[in-house]
Amino acid sequence: MDRTEPELVVADDTAAEALRLFLQLAPRTIVLSGGSTPEAFYRLLATTGYDWPGVELFFGDERCVPDDDPRSNLGMVRRALADHVPVRTYPIDGAACDADGYEGRLRERFAGASVPAFDLAIYGLGPDGHTASLFPGRPAVEEIERWVVRVPEAGLEPFVPRVTLTVPALSSAAVGAFLAEGATKREMVARLLAGDDIPAARLSPARLVVIADPAAAGR
Repeated sequence: MDRTEPELVVADDTAAEALRLFLQLAPRTIVLSGGSTPEAFYRLLATTGYDWPGVELFFGDERCVPDDDPRSNLGMVRRALADHVPVRTYPIDGAACDADGYEGRLRERFAGASVPAFDLAIYGLGPDGHTASLFPGRPAVEEIERWVVRVPEAGLEPFVPRVTLTVPALSSAAVGAFLAEGATKREMVARLLAGDDIPAARLSPARLVVIADPAAAGR
């Protein structure tokens, strides 16, 4: 898969910068990430007068916990965004840890396509270079046939099994945006921009934007 050269945007307020990009793109099919930095963006997004009817939200990964568990990405997205706007969600069944079921839903929604077709994908960036639940050195990173796989053991806390989109599925976006905040992300932002062999650097949407605060960007 060809490498997509990332665009670095340094912003004091990454959530506000992500919102600016979102409104510029006006996406209708969106992949969401878990994490506190994306959550701030989702809360801000919920306050806008965006044209929500017809928008579809998908998930890059999920922890294998019920949706009322504090670790659930679906629960976070509902509290921050989906409960406040008229939007359709395609959640991963975390309680059942159902990778096959989510793959089936995606293949039905994007019938006949070799990969899904997302307008925008929001990516997280872990301190070990993981994104979604694609952890360094784990088999899921190398999967190229499936769109969704189960991850039996997470590489970082919380140490619960996961369901994650694969590199080809996460890459199938017109625009992919990493959101990164804090000095703990500085090394991985640099490695992502350099194209080092970390899971995050394997993603290749048509356009890749890295939105980082000055601490994460090293500036």
